Amino acid sequence: MTGLTPRQLDWWDRRGFLRPSVVAASGYGTRRRYSFTDVVKLRLAARLRAAGFGLPQVRRVVETLKRLDPSADGLTTLSSARLLVADRRVVWARTDSELVDLLHGGQLMLVFPVGEEVADVARAAEDLGRAETRGLLGGVRDRRP
Repeated sequence: MTGLTPRQLDWWDRRGFLRPSVVAASGYGTRRRYSFTDVVKLRLAARLRAAGFGLPQVRRVVETLKRLDPSADGLTTLSSARLLVADRRVVWARTDSELVDLLHGGQLMLVFPVGEEVADVARAAEDLGRAETRGLLGGVRDRRP
């Protein structure tokens, strides 16, 4: 279910990276029991590893998500999270207007929809043109040298 080998699960558990929250191992080869949330986190970590991120970077992503996650179990945020992987960045699209860089301490980036700005400027230009044709600008056109 996780896409990881038993050896990887053991290594991550021993390093304290992602430990099973239901039943911990009592030695090599013993069964661990992971919760649903644990399995989701393990799969996320496995996908980031497959994308070329090292374990320290994956750990940073997981720790930043934990720190910024308002829910107690982490599942609320994870179920709606959209992660963008671009070059050597992992960015969490928290909302349509906020991005969080998970590898740089949760640095917040704001998204500005350019289309809305274009529409606002076009409306302002139209309003200005209508005001000018009605003579509301006091004959500005006629004052050319």
